[in-house]
Amino acid sequence: MFVTLEGIEGSGKSTLLSGLAQRFEASGSTPLATYEPGGTPIGDAVRELLLGSDFDIAPLTEALLMNAARAQLVTQRIRPALAAGRVVLCDRYADSTIAYQGHGRGLDIPTLRLLCLAATGGLEPDVTLFLDLAPEAATARLSERSGADRFERESDAFFERVRNGYLQMARGGGRWHTLDATLVPSALLDAAWKILAP
Repeated sequence: MFVTLEGIEGSGKSTLLSGLAQRFEASGSTPLATYEPGGTPIGDAVRELLLGSDFDIAPLTEALLMNAARAQLVTQRIRPALAAGRVVLCDRYADSTIAYQGHGRGLDIPTLRLLCLAATGGLEPDVTLFLDLAPEAATARLSERSGADRFERESDAFFERVRNGYLQMARGGGRWHTLDATLVPSALLDAAWKILAP
């Protein structure tokens, strides 16, 4: 089973991923818990460039770098784990590109879908958990952190566009499940586990 977690900055994806990994381990599974951009040596180098630098990165460059890191992660870690019968939990995946570089940055979404298709080889998640949070609430959470990265410093207007992109994708149903990211972490974990445990 391939599970992805999506949402704007500060929505609680990393905390939820950690909790889900522990639940799967307690149930006798050995999940692969990973993240984007990153999860491999090449991906982590790209992550540092995208999040940790002060470079003026053009939207298309950003999308290409995201997908370069994604291609490496899919090839080196996700596909081998799925082939071995492991559960894969990934903090962000191709939907992030559609939400952030498409809806957020204004790039052409059909073109981005083709980029993502090339990077993933058509590998789609079985389940996508969308942690929905209003930008104002996310900003309040992020203000408590030190050392904000390039994305965390974006405006509420940017995050509103990104959130609307996610909401639009989630309305399609199927693999998408929308969770209330204002829930306390334990309640959010329980809600996610109810979706995944069966």
